[in-house]
Amino acid sequence: MPNSNEQSTVVTATPDYGSEKHTEKQSVALNSVYAAIGITGLKVVVGISTGSLGILSEAAHSGLDLVAAAITFFSVRVSDRPADATHQYGHGKVENFSAFIETGLLLATCVWIVYEAVKRLFFHSVEIEPSVWAFLVMVVSIAVDFWRSRRLKRVAEKYDSQALLADALHFSTDIWSSSVVILGLLLVLAGRNYHIAWLAKADPVAALAVACIVVYVSWRLARQTIDALLDGAPAGIRTKIIGAIARVDGVLSVERVRIRRGGSKYFADVSVALSRNVTFQKSEQVANAVAGTIHGLLPDADVVVNATPRASRSESMFDRIRAVATRNNLYVHDISVQDIAGALHVEQHVELDERMVLREAHDRVTRLEAEMQAEIPEIASILTHIESEPATIETSDGMFHAPGFETRLAAITRNFPEVIDTHELQFKRVGGRLYLSLHCTMQDNLPLARVHDIQTTMEGKIRQELPDVFRVLIHPEPQTDNRR
Repeated sequence: MPNSNEQSTVVTATPDYGSEKHTEKQSVALNSVYAAIGITGLKVVVGISTGSLGILSEAAHSGLDLVAAAITFFSVRVSDRPADATHQYGHGKVENFSAFIETGLLLATCVWIVYEAVKRLFFHSVEIEPSVWAFLVMVVSIAVDFWRSRRLKRVAEKYDSQALLADALHFSTDIWSSSVVILGLLLVLAGRNYHIAWLAKADPVAALAVACIVVYVSWRLARQTIDALLDGAPAGIRTKIIGAIARVDGVLSVERVRIRRGGSKYFADVSVALSRNVTFQKSEQVANAVAGTIHGLLPDADVVVNATPRASRSESMFDRIRAVATRNNLYVHDISVQDIAGALHVEQHVELDERMVLREAHDRVTRLEAEMQAEIPEIASILTHIESEPATIETSDGMFHAPGFETRLAAITRNFPEVIDTHELQFKRVGGRLYLSLHCTMQDNLPLARVHDIQTTMEGKIRQELPDVFRVLIHPEPQTDNRR
């Protein structure tokens, strides 16, 4: 992998601020605020008029839900804003932070409910008047909570919003806690009608049941919130990502997978090992395939893929030699490896900038040879042919026909039975020198090594017969290609 030990590909998602997603999230959060205001007000009025601790505890719980709904509304307004210079990972953590605040408020409410329930059970008895209004407000509360929890959950799942999901969880548990309060009022009423004294304690017991439900909800919220704030990955997703990436063609191994969440957005930082002989273009293709695989598991995730060059088990001696050269930003070709008496001797050609002086070129090649022998100890010696790599665009005097040369060239090619014909001969003068290029049709099934030998021999024969030609370039073509 040229020029670097690591290449990064970043695949980002389009900001959601101002989108249909943002509008729908904000709308459902605002409706939840309105519903919380109405329900809290009703419960406070009825709770005070009846003296029911169960209803008052539900009013406190609904008041807390109002605060939570307001925080959720604020968080969804902010969380979808795109990243900026100050918040480079976006504002999604606002949702997680709002859920954290809700958890603290829930626990504080539990402390108050438990305190009042214990006081009424053991120290200070309060007369309760289970009126029709008490039952009516609790039924209305259940209906409203059912409506908004369903709507919040639908939007939360649609857009993977933790803040909205926390609100939906709150209001779904409110249905059960309100049902417990109704049961407590019914038991108090039954105690009066049937003169069962101990049923008078049903209301504070119901309040304790509400507290238990709130504690349970708080614990679930706390786990989700703390995991998000501490960048905890969703359970099992890392293993799934590693398994999926390992199946991507070109990936040797998965070296690192890091996943974090900010609101409804995921961020994935992945490092994969690729063969060190692949090009930048190929490594980018593999990195994009890896990012696409992650998006299959985490849609719209912000993905960074680091491609790290590694030696593969299938590397040949020639691959290892080229890898060292590539790491030094050099191109080697015409590599020949000979086994002489059990020792490997390497001959190679390397191209260097034609503007480089001999001393600098020789020093660079010497360092290259030393690095090759250090990394590949099987090599006993290296002989490098230094070639100049063109660094300037040459000006041509134009192309021309050379009938005499073409006739002599046809006589040369007749000595090669594998050559079917030659065509598209071009003669041109560049910098006062004569250049010849031609296309050569050969048999389809010729091994590439034989094709190269024929080209090399033909070039030598042409330069012998046509000494005026400075450079010869032969382009081989299969026989079937010229039949199309």
